[in-house]
Amino acid sequence: MNIKGKTAIISGAASGLGKAVAKLLVEQGAYVALFDLNEVAGHQVAEELGVKKAQFFKVDVTDADSVTAAINGVLERFSALHLCINCAGIAPAKKTLNRDKQAMPLSDFSQVIQINLVGSFNLARLAAEKMANNDPIGEAGERGVIINTASVAAYDGQMGQCAYAASKSGIVGLTLPMARDLAPLGIRVNTIAPGIMGTPMLLAMPDKVQEALVDNIQFPKRMGLPKEFAQLVHHIAENAYLNGETIRLDGGIRMSAR
Repeated sequence: MNIKGKTAIISGAASGLGKAVAKLLVEQGAYVALFDLNEVAGHQVAEELGVKKAQFFKVDVTDADSVTAAINGVLERFSALHLCINCAGIAPAKKTLNRDKQAMPLSDFSQVIQINLVGSFNLARLAAEKMANNDPIGEAGERGVIINTASVAAYDGQMGQCAYAASKSGIVGLTLPMARDLAPLGIRVNTIAPGIMGTPMLLAMPDKVQEALVDNIQFPKRMGLPKEFAQLVHHIAENAYLNGETIRLDGGIRMSAR
C-alpha cells in the first residue's frame, strides 16, 4: 500500500518508537493520528509534525470506549483509516518471587498483559472494523495494514520479565490467526519484534547497563535506532506480500538470562 495520502493511527506516539514512526510516515506523505495518554508530549509531537498532517488524541488503549471515540475522531478529521501501528506498552521488571520469597502481586502481572496484549488487540480489532469499509486499493485490493510491536523478549525473556515476555509472546501468537481472520477483507497483519532500541527511556539508563545490553548484540554493535524501526514499518506497509509474519529487528541478539 502506497502510504502517500493514507491515514495511520499510531499508539504510543508521544515518544520513542511511536514518535519515530509518526515522523517518518508524515515525511512520506501520510496523515497520522497520535494516540497516547501523555497529553503534553502528544500535543508537542503533533505541533512538530504540523497540524495539517497530524492530530493528537488522548487514548487509553485498554478501554474500548476510549479507542472507539478516538477512531471516530480520526475518521471525522481525516475521512479514512488505512494503517494501524501498535507501539503503546510498558516494560516493568519484577520476578515471580522477590528476595523475601514473596510472590509477585497478580495485579502487576495483569496490568502488563492488559496494556501490552489486550490493548494492542483492542486497537487492532476496532481499527480493522473501520478498514473493512474501505474501497480496495491497488492491484492487491488492500483495505488496510495492521502492524503490532512485540519484542525479542517473546523468544528469550530475561529474569524479571515473566509478565512482559508473556504479553509480547501473546502478540506474536495472535499475528497469524488475526492475519487469517482479516485476509478475506484485504487487511494484512504483521508484527515487529525489536531488540535493544535506543529510545529515550533506555538511553537514560546508566552506561554500564547499556554496555551490558549491547554486549549481546552481534552486528552492528550498537542499539537499534528508532528510525530503523520506523523504516521497517514503512516497508511492511508498502510490501503487499508481507502478511502474518513476525520480523525480529535486533542485530542478531539472543538475550542472556539476566
